[in-house]
Amino acid sequence: MNISIVSVFPELYQSFLQTSLIKRAQQKGLVSFDVDAFFSYAQPKERIDGHSFGPGAGMLIKPEIVQAAIEQKERKHGPAFKIFFSPQGKKLDQRLLHKMAMILQEKKHMMLLPARYEGMDARVEEFYADEIISVGDFVVMGGDLPAMLFLEGMLRLVPDIVGKVESVERDSFYGPFVDYPEFTEPVTWQGLTVPDIVRSGNHAAIEKWRQNMAAEKSVMEHFDWVRSHTMNQQQKRLVASYIPSHYAALMHTDVLLPDGQVGTTSVTSIDIHDGARSSTTYGLKNYFIVTPLKDQQNIVGTLLDFWKTGPGKAYNIHRYQAVQAVELLNNLDEVIAAIEKKEGQKPLLIGTSALTERSKNLITYYDQAKVWEEKRPVLLIFGTGKGLSPALLDRCDFTLLPVEGFTDFNHLSVRSAMAIIFDRWLGINSKE
Repeated sequence: MNISIVSVFPELYQSFLQTSLIKRAQQKGLVSFDVDAFFSYAQPKERIDGHSFGPGAGMLIKPEIVQAAIEQKERKHGPAFKIFFSPQGKKLDQRLLHKMAMILQEKKHMMLLPARYEGMDARVEEFYADEIISVGDFVVMGGDLPAMLFLEGMLRLVPDIVGKVESVERDSFYGPFVDYPEFTEPVTWQGLTVPDIVRSGNHAAIEKWRQNMAAEKSVMEHFDWVRSHTMNQQQKRLVASYIPSHYAALMHTDVLLPDGQVGTTSVTSIDIHDGARSSTTYGLKNYFIVTPLKDQQNIVGTLLDFWKTGPGKAYNIHRYQAVQAVELLNNLDEVIAAIEKKEGQKPLLIGTSALTERSKNLITYYDQAKVWEEKRPVLLIFGTGKGLSPALLDRCDFTLLPVEGFTDFNHLSVRSAMAIIFDRWLGINSKE
């Protein structure tokens, strides 16, 4: 297998390619490198770059220079899988590295074309690129460090380059979980002691501890990576065990009415059933219906009796299971007290609103770590009518950004919004 690299600064690769496992891979004949400069494909005194058309500063590598480099390398090594590097490219992750490692083994020739200046003429990438890769949502001075980062990650996935296959398979991000913590001597350092379990010699117990530590860290700090995987039932249960307890409350009091006043709204049967099914699907511990109106409580109570203790179970077992999570209470303080009684501590309150101007401590659907690091139960609060009152939102520790599409219309039913928010906050979103 050969990897050709054409760069403005080929000297950057000299020590890199003669270091560690990459050097050994070459010595064992597993891979070879052909590194060259773009300047090699320009005539004497000819520039390899030109001004970008239109307003703005910046120089671009000329397309004919890139063309000459590609054609020469392919004459020498055969057709290449050509990779360019750009902030506009596909985000590099373990899945993409694995795909590229497979392509290298199949094609036998891969070509990396890291740019400098403002990049390359866009027609070059359009004409030649088999893949354009970004290493993150940031900009560096050139594509060489991204190319080296790519090589480090990809080559360890090529068989026999890393000595122990187990070392690769246990890598962070190889599956849904990051790696577990590891320790060496001394047993105690700076007042910190190696956990007894990893020194116990009990391999089964150590393996279980490692799995738990990896799962906990993954859930708490890399939840987006975890949820991007298709998992088996055992993995799902392990992930769920480290997600803090979540609850939901649908407020029919302390909400805005059409006239702008704060008041109460009526409970509907679909408020109960749709909210219960969504809550149960996403693992919420309880779904609270909140209304102080006695006539409404009587109606809701009758419905709940039918499904919880009446003939509802025989009628529809799944709806019976979902409704077990529903509790009927008078106000938000009772909800908080009920959760505190179960959990031993008060929940963090997360409000929802379509109007960000009246919200505080806004968080996104990627901020689980910010909330979960508090190690407290979480209560998601939803408003009927025109939404939660300003006074109630002020009580919340955080407010989630509104659910929006790419239109000016934003009038979802609260039940639809609940399902979407549960999915964005707690759902699996597999990329596999």
